[in-house]
Amino acid sequence: MIDSGLRDRAGRHVTLRPVDDDNWRAVADVAPRDDQRTHVPALAARYLVLTMRSDVWTSLAVYADETVAGHVMWGVDDDGSRWIGGMVIDADEQDRGVGRAAVRTLADWLAAQDGGHPVRLSYHPDNVPAAALYRSIGFAPTGAMEDDEVVAELRRD
Repeated sequence: MIDSGLRDRAGRHVTLRPVDDDNWRAVADVAPRDDQRTHVPALAARYLVLTMRSDVWTSLAVYADETVAGHVMWGVDDDGSRWIGGMVIDADEQDRGVGRAAVRTLADWLAAQDGGHPVRLSYHPDNVPAAALYRSIGFAPTGAMEDDEVVAELRRD
């Protein structure tokens, strides 16, 4: 479990946990709001399949107390940089600070891993809410693009 002690606005403890036999169905069923489906898949199941078929990505369940509230994945690139990807917060759990706590928790954990490698993520340029969230946490666009997405890196002040 990855736990930074952060809570959502309802006071629920947000943690990141491995996807396992007990929670994979709940994680697979995580679905964003309909208006977000231009930027993320309709179900987190797509990301679970990706992590099962890839040596790069690792899926994590996002919990708010003991409720599966979302999915996020992380990976290490060839240059050693750490990446956050595949975040989906269930529509019923949004606007409560769960996503913010999940990104901060994972970013801090990845930054603390061996030796100063950058922490990066990417988002579609039209995904204004995601850009605002990531910027508020300390991610800044690098000027690079990954496919059709803006690459942002966690600033280390």
